[in-house]
Amino acid sequence: MHAYLHSARLAPKKANLMAKMIRGMPVPDAIELLRKTHKKSARFIEGVIQSAAANAGHNFKQDAQTMIVKTIVVNQGTAYRRGVPMARGRVRPIRKFMCHISVTLGFNDERKPTSPKKPKKPTKIRSSQTTSTPVKDSPVAVKKSGKSSDSSDSSVSSDSSISSVSSK
Repeated sequence: MHAYLHSARLAPKKANLMAKMIRGMPVPDAIELLRKTHKKSARFIEGVIQSAAANAGHNFKQDAQTMIVKTIVVNQGTAYRRGVPMARGRVRPIRKFMCHISVTLGFNDERKPTSPKKPKKPTKIRSSQTTSTPVKDSPVAVKKSGKSSDSSDSSVSSDSSISSVSSK
């Protein structure tokens, strides 16, 4: 449930102040808050939210009164280039900014839209996971035992060489 307003003659900084106020609020509360706010940006955002609520009712057959303002994004649009006269015939440039406002309505986390979801598949437990294997059969244990036997052989050979040297 989306609605967009492109190239609104409003500075994005000023529109973003109102957007922060109503982000995450229920739609009726957001519209009521915007009606009581005396700002130009409130009028623009109120119209976009009402358009998104109408889209939700007409296009998606959803009740807009139970929805919340899921996201509201204010982006900078193009800027008018104007000028103010200065001394000696010069002109000081002024940029008048425009903005794009995008509103997405959604449901609270408690209530999801009525779309069928696939059930999760149960995980199967393999028979090899449930039975324990002896340590001797594992390749790591064989490797360790092989290492220790090599070291014991080298110690035996070094002991025999020491004994043969000392006997001479």
